[in-house]
Amino acid sequence: MDRNLALEVVRVTEAAALSAARWMGMGNAAAVEQTAIDAMRRAFDGVSFTGSVVIGEGERDKAPTLYLGELLGKGSPPEVDVAVDAVESGVIVAHGRQNAVSVIAVADKGSLLQVPQVYMEKIAVGPKAAGAISITAPPEKNLRTIAEAMNCYVEDLTVVILDRTRHAELVKQVRDIGARIKLIPNGDVSAAIATAFEGTGVDVLMGIGGAREGVLAASALQCLGGDMQARLKPLTEEEAERALRTGVRDLDRVFSIADLVGEGERDIMFAATGVTDGDLLKGVRFFGGGAKTHSLVMRSKSATVRFIETTHRFDRKPVY
Repeated sequence: MDRNLALEVVRVTEAAALSAARWMGMGNAAAVEQTAIDAMRRAFDGVSFTGSVVIGEGERDKAPTLYLGELLGKGSPPEVDVAVDAVESGVIVAHGRQNAVSVIAVADKGSLLQVPQVYMEKIAVGPKAAGAISITAPPEKNLRTIAEAMNCYVEDLTVVILDRTRHAELVKQVRDIGARIKLIPNGDVSAAIATAFEGTGVDVLMGIGGAREGVLAASALQCLGGDMQARLKPLTEEEAERALRTGVRDLDRVFSIADLVGEGERDIMFAATGVTDGDLLKGVRFFGGGAKTHSLVMRSKSATVRFIETTHRFDRKPVY
């Protein structure tokens, strides 16, 4: 993949973020999601690749666009896998909360694991603790191993967990160990990425969230040298059947980061643009006749990490 492709892709996340941010705090999560999806899809038409959606908004009969298998881009080389989340999440934006982002991962064809739309248990850390995690181990063992790898006390660690009733026992165990906890209402992709950056106040992600978000988070962590393990965690019989229909035969299988996004020479590009203010990215700032966006762009092959602040003039550029 050409290195300049990453800068083309960030224009797509910027378009989705700009559109979604218009609905911030207005209480309409469905409108946030739809406007971001529509803007992202239109922006993809200008990208120089042939991208096939492997993580998107759902199956073709349930998603009018950005559906699994949809082809994106100008139809030119290279052929790549594309994973998207036009906005994570609409609920965050609708209520004016923190850490909403628009994200895209692009990888060599065949790299990104196509997962069913079910729940997934995850544990994620930054580069300092890479190789020190095991999703089959209890929280106490993981946190002690992570603390040792990071040369700190367990009490120094901050674990980010989605604020859900299903995590009551996990929260109790982490508290009993003495680690600090940051409970978040939504947005575990940005939380997982934050574990790889110093100064975000986040060291570990634990708990159950979306499987699609797991692959997106793994794509970013692969670029950053972080680590992640996961396993599917269907919460209903319907989810278990959905997983089986997509070819998953072992629901207890542990997926390493290499299983989720490939390993070796595979090239991955990741772009994220903030919709609302967060631990890592600033949200969209509107002003008379334009707006400013704050984005993160990364590539695994070169290990480059760029933060990009862009000024958009609506009288000079298309408004998606």
